[in-house]
Amino acid sequence: MSESHQKKSQKGEDNSKVASELNNLIQIISGTSSLIENIWEGRPGSEKYFEMLRASIERAEQVTAQLVAQAGGADRKRILSSDMEQRFDEALIAGAPTQRKHSILLVDDEPMALELLHGVLTDAGYDVSVAQSGFECLDLFRRDPHAYDLILTDLSMPLMDGEETFQRLRQMSPTANVVLMAGFVDSARLEKMMSHGLSGFVGKPFAPVEILAVVTSVISAAEQSNGGTNGVAAAV
Repeated sequence: MSESHQKKSQKGEDNSKVASELNNLIQIISGTSSLIENIWEGRPGSEKYFEMLRASIERAEQVTAQLVAQAGGADRKRILSSDMEQRFDEALIAGAPTQRKHSILLVDDEPMALELLHGVLTDAGYDVSVAQSGFECLDLFRRDPHAYDLILTDLSMPLMDGEETFQRLRQMSPTANVVLMAGFVDSARLEKMMSHGLSGFVGKPFAPVEILAVVTSVISAAEQSNGGTNGVAAAV
């Protein structure tokens, strides 16, 4: 490998790391600002400051998207199969049902991101369990593989990342429904995971309505393909 090619490769890796960290940070800031806005709603002068914060977040998202593109990351914010994509559009229009009996295992090493997404999913009526590492996720799944209709996992985690977690889950249950969340993921890497059975991908930062529509579409498609039963339970 030539020196110039090595430098370009290293630059791409650096950009991908920066993009991933920025996306994670934006997701946390965006979610936190929404919580604060709810608390301060109606306070005199507060709207002006929240408009400034929104503008800053939007600008940061634009810069991050440019970094992702430069580093060769996935060119789409969301990737699902064509069937799930149609269900996503329907769920986005209809909104998530208020009553849900489905269980989700949420995996993320960032406590704030985990807490914010847990709140979004539980408010929508899902039964949510959490894990702060791939190892903890596998341990919970191994104890009761019947318990989860969907596993939502972050990609960037220490020791065992989201890709390895996904691979091990599929070894334990070939029909486990897994959706990947990531600030950055290489296009070729994502394509490989999708070909190996990844249910879907959603790029950070995402709006609550977006992740809820992804969850609804994946679970709905899994139920239909398994005659209304939990795909994981059916495999076990």
